[in-house]
Amino acid sequence: MSKHTLYSTKDIELEVDEYISQFKEGYFSPLSLMARLSEEVGELAREINHTYGEKPKKSTEEIKTIEEEIGDILFVLACFTNSLDLDLSRSFQTSIEKIKTRDKNRWTKIEDENNNR
Repeated sequence: MSKHTLYSTKDIELEVDEYISQFKEGYFSPLSLMARLSEEVGELAREINHTYGEKPKKSTEEIKTIEEEIGDILFVLACFTNSLDLDLSRSFQTSIEKIKTRDKNRWTKIEDENNNR
């Protein structure tokens, strides 16, 4: 796919699998993937802190973006779903349904706020 192509979750899984499949080592173990995911989340936290927090980036530090770090996390999540024969879309669908049910009355909806004026 080209640099400007938008990927579906299935495309992401296929692209990751195509990449990983070219190596004899294949996917890392779930425990190693968890360590890698933790590392990537830490890198995202660092970029958030540099962008929105009080800790400026050192002049010697590599320039990375929040979007790039989120992409790295998505790559590792696709490695998880592929290696465990799961489906990224189904994982998200299960999660969003749970959240919509569990949290449906947790916050004030915009239309409720507008109707009360």
